[in-house]
Amino acid sequence: MQMKPYRIGTRGSPLALAQASETRARLMAVHGLPEEAFEIVVLSTKGDRVTDRPLSEIGGKGLFTEEIEEQLSDGRLDLAVHSSKDMPTVLPDGLGLVAFLEREDVRDAFIGRTAPRLEDLPRNAVVGSASLRRQALIRRLRPDVSVITFRGQVETRLRKLDEGVVDATLLAHAGLKRLGYTEVITDLLDSESFPPAPGQGAICIEARLDDARTAELLAPINHADTQAALLCERAYLAALDGSCRTPIAGHATISGDRISFFGMILTPDGTVWHESRASGATGDAAALGTEAGTEVRERAGSSFFDSWA
Repeated sequence: MQMKPYRIGTRGSPLALAQASETRARLMAVHGLPEEAFEIVVLSTKGDRVTDRPLSEIGGKGLFTEEIEEQLSDGRLDLAVHSSKDMPTVLPDGLGLVAFLEREDVRDAFIGRTAPRLEDLPRNAVVGSASLRRQALIRRLRPDVSVITFRGQVETRLRKLDEGVVDATLLAHAGLKRLGYTEVITDLLDSESFPPAPGQGAICIEARLDDARTAELLAPINHADTQAALLCERAYLAALDGSCRTPIAGHATISGDRISFFGMILTPDGTVWHESRASGATGDAAALGTEAGTEVRERAGSSFFDSWA
């Protein structure tokens, strides 16, 4: 008897569909299954529908997951594919991130219309970004430029750039690679001076924690080093109560059985920032992230976080 296909939930953007298709292709290859064994189910989320306001004004990261997680929880979906940086640190009861694909390049890509690099932009240039982290980092490095909120799918932002709405924008290098748009990049920003968002470049797969069949399906495509890095970064984010309302950067790297973490928190105007570093055994990834987040929170002081409200 033919089994029902696994139902994979995803948002409908070209990038989200590319990530769901990549996940399906990896599962097909490792298990020797046909494409018909999987059904990609496209769902619209509030974050996709509301594009005229900053995410910080309408609810944060959960805006991109709520509708998908509802169907995952009640069994209409078997798994969901997400960009890790979009995932809240607290998930609905019974759900978890059970697998991570090998991470892509974590760096931010600069796409300039009037200059090829951030440092080359003329004074009073306009840079568009939807990310509070990118906005704060731009202001930190170039306080003379104007930064505006710039939402929409990748194609929409590139069109607005071509139309001269802004002089430049920034997008994740990983997303541009997955969409085949690397030719638009004019510079790649160093991950030390312009650190990425926690989870940037990594595709994660969410499933019900009591679903042993799906867990067994996903186990062969899980990338252990990416999983360890994301455990560290998400623990750091959780210690800082991070969401789309907060400028937080964090990046963990793995070398053998060791993990190194670098994080940064900033005020939205980019004038004040605090860095944190931690290293240790990969088995302690989550604890290291929590310690780094707790330490920098205490060092910054409660007044620092008032500007995030």
